[in-house]
Amino acid sequence: MSKPYRIGIDVGGTFTDFVAMDEAGGTVICKSASTPEDQSIGVLEGLQDLARRLDLTLADLLARTERIVHGTTVATNALLERKGARTGLLTTAGHRDILEMREGLKPDRYNLLMAPPEPLVPRDLRRPVTERIGQDGRILVPLDEPALREEVAALRDAGVTSVAICFLHAYRNSEHERRAAEIVAEMMPEAYVSVSSRVLPQIKEYERLSTTVVNAYIGPVVRRYMDRLTGRLAEAGYDGPLYIILSHGGITRVEDAVALAAGTCLSGPAGGIAGARACAELIGAGNVIPFDMGGTSTEISLITDGAVALTSERGLAGERIALRSYDILSIGAGGGSLAENRPGTGFSVGPQSAGAVPGPACYGRGGTRATVTDSNLVLGYLDPDAFAGKGGLDLQAAEAAIDEVAAELGLTRMEAAAGIHRLINVKMADGIRLMTLRRGVDPRNFTMLSFGGAAGLHSVEVAREMGIGRVVVPAVASVLSAWGMLASDLRLEVSRSLPNAGGWEDEEILRAVFDTLEEQARERLPGMTPGRMSVERSADMRYGEQIFEIGVSLDGIDFDAPGFAAEVEERFHRRHEELYTYASRGQDVDMVNARVAVIGAVPRGDAAREVAPATGRAQPSGTRRIHSAGAVVEAPLYAMDSLAPGHEIAGPAVVEADTTTVILHSGDAASLTPHGWLDIAVGPRDRSAAAEEVSQPATID
Repeated sequence: MSKPYRIGIDVGGTFTDFVAMDEAGGTVICKSASTPEDQSIGVLEGLQDLARRLDLTLADLLARTERIVHGTTVATNALLERKGARTGLLTTAGHRDILEMREGLKPDRYNLLMAPPEPLVPRDLRRPVTERIGQDGRILVPLDEPALREEVAALRDAGVTSVAICFLHAYRNSEHERRAAEIVAEMMPEAYVSVSSRVLPQIKEYERLSTTVVNAYIGPVVRRYMDRLTGRLAEAGYDGPLYIILSHGGITRVEDAVALAAGTCLSGPAGGIAGARACAELIGAGNVIPFDMGGTSTEISLITDGAVALTSERGLAGERIALRSYDILSIGAGGGSLAENRPGTGFSVGPQSAGAVPGPACYGRGGTRATVTDSNLVLGYLDPDAFAGKGGLDLQAAEAAIDEVAAELGLTRMEAAAGIHRLINVKMADGIRLMTLRRGVDPRNFTMLSFGGAAGLHSVEVAREMGIGRVVVPAVASVLSAWGMLASDLRLEVSRSLPNAGGWEDEEILRAVFDTLEEQARERLPGMTPGRMSVERSADMRYGEQIFEIGVSLDGIDFDAPGFAAEVEERFHRRHEELYTYASRGQDVDMVNARVAVIGAVPRGDAAREVAPATGRAQPSGTRRIHSAGAVVEAPLYAMDSLAPGHEIAGPAVVEADTTTVILHSGDAASLTPHGWLDIAVGPRDRSAAAEEVSQPATID
């Protein structure tokens, strides 16, 4: 039997998204409610729905599926909710408190009342081990194995199910860590073991320790989920590969994702960025702001000249995770964001969310508090009889929730709903300012790519707020993260801290370091022949007196050519100048970490199918009363699947797809790309209308 389908699955906080794509780029999409208690249940329910839409049984669909690529929030939720494994730590004697001391700085250094963060591993489970490796890799104090066995026994007796091992300077010599891992496996065969020289073999003790502990804390949770999911898929008849997308946008096998569980912490958003890159290529836009608004949060990033920045400076839930990931800003702004008037702080929207359960009041699942989705329903932007392809939003419940907010603020229902909508837009615009203006980037030179189930209701207004003139909404906007996973390649990254950061100019040593890393990565990347692999080289570099590094791409440099080190150094100077407006070419330069990524291209067929041009004018399917520019207007209503290249739509208007809705206001104009995507020219903001809004209580800013 032929296997024409590839399936992408993205589990979000509110919905789980599904995309089935055939070899010609044809897609079928659906959404199902996420099941936080066991995400694999929602995955199988959504696959059932996807099969029905293809007129297949689930078994037939899975039998015809070549691969499944999955993004999950299991690791994210475990860390956010502090529901990871009972974790123990084995570390060099005298260094057990690094996890608590961190880097000696508070997140809010001037807040004298700020409580210290609670470490993932309590002090009694942080066990000191007699051993010592020097910074040059020499063994200064041998590993005391009898004492180590006593410490492992203490962890076992304390009910620990996961063990992190992080010894001083193990990135230079991992002998002691390897032996400790063998002893833990012998004495605690069921325990998950996280070893720093495997997770993050790099300099900087706290970053390495924290990442290793996070990996241990969430590893068993990820492993249990993957076991359940693979088991359910096998029972349903699937015998193909299951890949997991990692935070850096590459995909990997399940067993590798379990071993490097911390690499899945930004799994879902990474799929959105991978999809945004594919979209940018299709529309011919090099500079793009991916704007992903879902039910719980909004993710914002930058694509500059077709490339997305990777960073190792990210964290989650107050924990440092120094693995490389896409540079994504996540803010607590989504369709489920709660609107509330807090004593002492005033009216706000988010970051608290109603989530999937109980959800917004209009979902009819027990929620009673007003959310952004409730305000959009009251403003007329959503059809109460058809939402996310499921049908059935409770308009009366939404009105009751908004009325409660309005009564507290002394506003009418419509004023309160418009205020909630306006406030969440301003909050998301501030997120774009952080990613652009704060970095010296002019957002007006970018195209906004709008995706996520809720983005179409807000993206045009957010773009107008930022002076962005173009917004593109793909036909798969509501499930772009799942779609993007099918555009992702296998990727494996390896790194090594250089033994002498200032002595990297020895070209023979530097060449040998990168060649060794590339060989290691090629050996570990599964299922790819050398002819289908590509290699990316980069380095973390800094001026000698700096305490932070910047990532520098070394692609295109011929490491076999004499004098290549000078070109490496010049790359650093230019990158530093791009980021900070100056370069100090007379100053010493350190290379701290060498990095190699090996990418295995995955066959993917066409990314999207082109749509036949229109034969006439766009015909609305009806009208709807919506709130626009401070008034209620009768706006034409268009079905997105009835539109084609050549159609043009002027705002105010509502464009509906099966799983998303796009709102155009006066002055906005939309056309269709060759793939049937909305290409919106954003009209200028009406300053007089804006001033009138501010002067009246209809909006809360």
